[in-house]
Amino acid sequence: MAESMNHPAVLLVLHDVAPSTWADYQPFVEAVDAMGHVPMTWLVVPDFHRRNALQAHPSFRRMLDERVARGDELALHGYFHDDQEPGPTTPRDWFMRRIYTHEGEFYGLPPETALARLRAGIELFRRYDWPLHGFVAPAWLMSDGTRQALRQLPLSYTSDPQHLYRLPDFTAINAPGLVWSARSAWRRGLSKIVSEQREQRWRQAPVIRLGLHPVDMRHRFSRDYWLHTLERLLAEGRVPMTKVHWLAQQRGLLERVA
Repeated sequence: MAESMNHPAVLLVLHDVAPSTWADYQPFVEAVDAMGHVPMTWLVVPDFHRRNALQAHPSFRRMLDERVARGDELALHGYFHDDQEPGPTTPRDWFMRRIYTHEGEFYGLPPETALARLRAGIELFRRYDWPLHGFVAPAWLMSDGTRQALRQLPLSYTSDPQHLYRLPDFTAINAPGLVWSARSAWRRGLSKIVSEQREQRWRQAPVIRLGLHPVDMRHRFSRDYWLHTLERLLAEGRVPMTKVHWLAQQRGLLERVA
């Protein structure tokens, strides 16, 4: 722990973790495991697209139990990871919910709905005895109502693409992240160019997050990029950590300074 405080970190984060996406992730996870001890943060969806309820998949839950035992972190990633709320009423909402993504589950939720859904996710983690510290909204989109709800709950952090936020006061901590849009060949090509430029810009950053999605795993071009980038960052001396471990380290550093 003391040694890790003196080195920059890399946080490997798997988005959209669900029974139906495990087949996409499994070869990648096995390749990462072969590198040695590389803890990961798994963003778990309790009922992905309303047809992947975790209670119906005991073998998948056992796999997650094993990951926790290895030192990985599980975080709550929405509840359904889809947006079935009443239709958008403004041009901006229409763009965000119909063009940018169809999965911004928490983008427009009022406080009471967000609170009920978050509590349901927290209860599911308790049921399976999974430690829970963080919530990440699908597509990183959160309504003001969701923010109000998060302030009432026993969670430690949330995030957006470039920050982690300590709860309940939403204290922002810079945590730059790489993420791809991998749905088509031209998007994958552009994502690689942008990611390489950003990585160079962030060479001195205390932390870099790698935000992976199942679709990245379905194409060798993007899957190999993530493996090679992780290998390179580790070779450069970055310490692999979970999100909650890195945040705890930052708190420890602040306490030492104080």
